[in-house]
Amino acid sequence: MAVVGVFVNTFFETRVDKIFDLAERVEEAFSSAGLEYRIVGGLATYLYVEESEPDAGRLTRDIDIAVRREDLRRIAEAVSPFGLQYRHVAGVDMLVQAGEPSVRRAVHLVFTGEKVRQEYPEPAPELGTCRRIRGLRLVPLADLVRMKLTSFRAKDEAHLKDLDEAGLIAGEVEAGLSPVLRERLARVRARE
Repeated sequence: MAVVGVFVNTFFETRVDKIFDLAERVEEAFSSAGLEYRIVGGLATYLYVEESEPDAGRLTRDIDIAVRREDLRRIAEAVSPFGLQYRHVAGVDMLVQAGEPSVRRAVHLVFTGEKVRQEYPEPAPELGTCRRIRGLRLVPLADLVRMKLTSFRAKDEAHLKDLDEAGLIAGEVEAGLSPVLRERLARVRARE
């Protein structure tokens, strides 16, 4: 029985190492080119939750980053020396690893000031200040919560639950929500 625990733990640690290796390569590439980005989505949620409540975060398979559309050409050039390639596949802009170009393990690009999907109530936030955790540039917590409430898929609701249970959705974060997003947060809180 103990052997299974060791195997599962090693598997999890390997996944954590891979996602952080990829995130660190993104940081190095963007830093070397003087480009801005912010980690959004599941990895940002994981980092915020883990900082507040160690071992409470959910691991993600990919990385979502917010970037400026006008930087796209420079991004494509900057990531190449770091083993990443820019691709536009099925309407999605992403950076894939040159040796293993998997969409599931890619860096998905979200463009600031634009709606990810037309039906979303709000666009992705502009690049403002960043919060650094583990040397990575994260979107501010209030922007992350707004983005999760805007996309509002099942996994977003799970991430919102994690953030809320860690005590991270309160005060000015909650006060800054639009009525539509405030109502969605109430729905998340009402579900068991």
